[in-house]
Amino acid sequence: MKYINISHKNKIGVITFNNDSSRNALSYNMIDEIILAFEEFSEKDTRVIIIRSKPEAKVWSSGLDITELPNPGTDPIGYSHPLEKLLRLIENTKAPVIAMVTGTVWGGAFELAITCDILIGTPKCSFAITPAKIGVAYNATGLIHFLNIVEMHIVKELFFTAKPIKADRAYNLGIINNLIDNDKIEDFTFEMANNISQNSPLSISIIKEQLNLLGKSTSLTTNVFEHINELRSSSYNSYDYMEGKKAFLEKRRPIFKGE
Repeated sequence: MKYINISHKNKIGVITFNNDSSRNALSYNMIDEIILAFEEFSEKDTRVIIIRSKPEAKVWSSGLDITELPNPGTDPIGYSHPLEKLLRLIENTKAPVIAMVTGTVWGGAFELAITCDILIGTPKCSFAITPAKIGVAYNATGLIHFLNIVEMHIVKELFFTAKPIKADRAYNLGIINNLIDNDKIEDFTFEMANNISQNSPLSISIIKEQLNLLGKSTSLTTNVFEHINELRSSSYNSYDYMEGKKAFLEKRRPIFKGE
């Protein structure tokens, strides 16, 4: 593994991001390695999986590698995108998945963190969802992930402003399960994982699946679903998306036209 480190001990699997030079950006290669780690853990008696960055990393993950986003006209995060495959894998794996967050979290990595079953953070972590900064909409599945965590008006604020929220507010909103000091978070997380690992894996896997099914039970008509997809396609065919991606790569402020 080049972009992550993995370990397995006492029925607990650990995935540690190992690409600090790129701020742990979720590139295709990195996501592929995470998926391989999940597949490896599934072949063992893994009761809990922890996803973390290195203790010294200031950025837990900067989100999708923007250099790999397609040009306008192509859905940037379609159903078959590696990140979507990873998120479905996190949801469908029988073992609970814990995100141990000790740094800043950006873009698609925010969705990755909240898709985990439990999120444990430190007072220095923060979260931002940033598609509006590159002029693209978000897919319906991703929006549901956020709506399952916080209220509609909070989701709107997060997406509209694209600004980070600090750890204390994220905790108060219910995004973070437990807010733990940096020097204690590792012991706390592994103690929780060990506690979970001693409970019935069958019971936990069934309850996890039940809760995930209930979380997706929002009723959508075919017309509404198609309208959502049509709205989204208008953004990734837009001038704003082209300008947002170009400005990011050129390290300048984008000049959006709303078209």
